[in-house]
Amino acid sequence: MGKDAPKDNAIARRALLRMGGGVIAAGLLSYPAIAARPRHSERSLSLEHLHTGEKIKRVYWADGRYVHASLHDIHHILRDYRTGEIKPIDVRLLDLLHDLHKVTGSRKPFEIISGYRSKLTNAMLAETTDGVARHSFHVRGMAVDIRLPDRNLRKLKVAALHLGRGGVGYYPDSDFVHVDVGPKRFW
Repeated sequence: MGKDAPKDNAIARRALLRMGGGVIAAGLLSYPAIAARPRHSERSLSLEHLHTGEKIKRVYWADGRYVHASLHDIHHILRDYRTGEIKPIDVRLLDLLHDLHKVTGSRKPFEIISGYRSKLTNAMLAETTDGVARHSFHVRGMAVDIRLPDRNLRKLKVAALHLGRGGVGYYPDSDFVHVDVGPKRFW
């Protein structure tokens, strides 16, 4: 760990307390902190889209930069599967998923329920489905609905809250957790 790690941990603890850490702190104790990344480490993602059946495992960041061919493949699997429209996914979301996978200790791919959504798809879902935001971060390529088959859904939610990098929505009746890289909030 770098010499700045204690300062970073103190900042993370303060952020957690601002989020209501007293309520969720007990669930967080079982998750190790993400260690400071070496400058040239690799980052990878393993994804399985439940609606298309597609699966990929890609190193998307290596040697200090994002791997464009891998990003292309990730954008494709996270496309709007209803329309086929592809939009670049915010790399902060990919980094969040990478870290979320590490902090949970999962050995399985993320199961993708929804990644990018076109404006048309999002409008249709907002009209027909409860809980779909009209101005969703899915439309901007900044959100994904996920689960991990070898991890409890509630613990996945707690781990995402612990990372504190954006929105976290918990949908136990629909069996997924929403994560985005918008403003910090949870529901």
